[in-house]
Amino acid sequence: MITRRQAALALDIPLEMATRHGIPARLSEEELEDLKANPPKWLAQSRANRTGKRPVWVELECTVCGYRETARPKKWWPEFAFLACADHASSDLPPLEAGRVRGEYDGIGTRFIGYVDVPVSEAPAPGTGQDN
Repeated sequence: MITRRQAALALDIPLEMATRHGIPARLSEEELEDLKANPPKWLAQSRANRTGKRPVWVELECTVCGYRETARPKKWWPEFAFLACADHASSDLPPLEAGRVRGEYDGIGTRFIGYVDVPVSEAPAPGTGQDN
């Protein structure tokens, strides 16, 4: 048996959509395979509407300790250089290359900080909240 959340991950749909369309809280592997092989109209339409620009689910992994979780990406997430758990010291993070600045984005998944390393020429102006 698998959970509704696991089914949503396997079908690459939001958990809310799985709930709204009656996917049960628990289902068998055979039921999931049947949904994949013979998608109902709502699932086929969802797949047809997909632009491919942003995945429904992403695997987040800490660069320092390897902790992983699956999350739904937010529209405001930039392309991260790496992720780390919020409780790691800055000395544990990968070194910053010369000529680059590092921005931090809190609130990624349940425990991560996303880091964006950009050339100094592309760095946000001081006071915008994304500079270090």
